[in-house]
Amino acid sequence: MHWIRDHKGDFQVAVNRKFGKEIEVDWSDIRVICLAPEYKKYDLHAVQVMGANIELWQYKIYENGILSIDEVYKRTSSSSHQETEEYSEKNPVMVEAGKKAALTRKTATYTLEQHFENLDDSILELFNATRDYIISLDSTIEETPKKNYVAYKTSQNFVCMQTYKKKITLYLKLNADEIEIMPKQGRDVKNIGHFGTGDFELTIKDLKDFEETKHLINEAYKNIGG
Repeated sequence: MHWIRDHKGDFQVAVNRKFGKEIEVDWSDIRVICLAPEYKKYDLHAVQVMGANIELWQYKIYENGILSIDEVYKRTSSSSHQETEEYSEKNPVMVEAGKKAALTRKTATYTLEQHFENLDDSILELFNATRDYIISLDSTIEETPKKNYVAYKTSQNFVCMQTYKKKITLYLKLNADEIEIMPKQGRDVKNIGHFGTGDFELTIKDLKDFEETKHLINEAYKNIGG
């Protein structure tokens, strides 16, 4: 970011050579976008402390051709009024697309209750036990309800939990090949499409399953630098 601010002329020349002389660079809101397969929690902390316009995105490519890109950190915008002013001199089609995207982000909210309101009592107890254990690992862990799962993260997701009538499925940031003793409740899903992030699927149907396998949740947490 510092380099590009110090070399605006060089960058403008490069842009004009590539896209034509009529193109002018908008320097009002420079940002850096980092795209990587993973981040440690210290990366997130560093970006937050810097306060600069830096975004962190995590990508994953599956063997079946699916590309997954998830937002890890993005500086929040100040207000819709300022967003409108920033869009004012841009292409009107892009302005409208940007407004629709912003509206979707603001209105597409999900709650934790949506994931447990229809559970049987035994599965609700299991849900609460699993959730309490995950959150207790670190005070910085964020719980984020999504449409199809609940994500738990620090710098990135390390557990994604899906609830069902008779079971709970966890997707953990683990490499199945590195697990010494494969539990009967687990399987490798790195080549199988699924909601949430994590290459290892863990299915738990009762508190016994949970007690036998909860150490794997801790291993997933440690995998991201916890």
